[in-house]
Amino acid sequence: MSERGSVTVEAILAIAAIMLLLLFGVAAGRITIAGAAVEAAARDAARQASIARTATAAKASAEASARASVDAQAVSCTSIKVKISTKGFSRPVGEPGDVSATVSCTVPLADVTFPGLPGSVERQATSTSPLDPYRSRGR
Repeated sequence: MSERGSVTVEAILAIAAIMLLLLFGVAAGRITIAGAAVEAAARDAARQASIARTATAAKASAEASARASVDAQAVSCTSIKVKISTKGFSRPVGEPGDVSATVSCTVPLADVTFPGLPGSVERQATSTSPLDPYRSRGR
């Protein structure tokens, strides 16, 4: 019996398995890093919104903060969505209120050709921050 070529076939199968493992690692790492970046961006946005004086200023500063946070972490997002809830600004002074920020990032995975992997994955995080109950609030 001739076993010629069996080493070559085994090597090709081993290399293919290692390549799939590496591609899976790249995809998992990209998703994990994006998830952490989105959580940090939501936390930063909620904090920025909570120190603003008006609901309008809160939305503007929170959105800018979220986008800057994601950009600073060099995360590749095909789209970033920021939603700010400023319902707490409508509560009267002396009553507790809060603001929340929801940030989502669509992580591209099209360049990681792993079988069964979607072209992109969306990571989303929400964070809430309290408003100072004794500071004046504007709309």
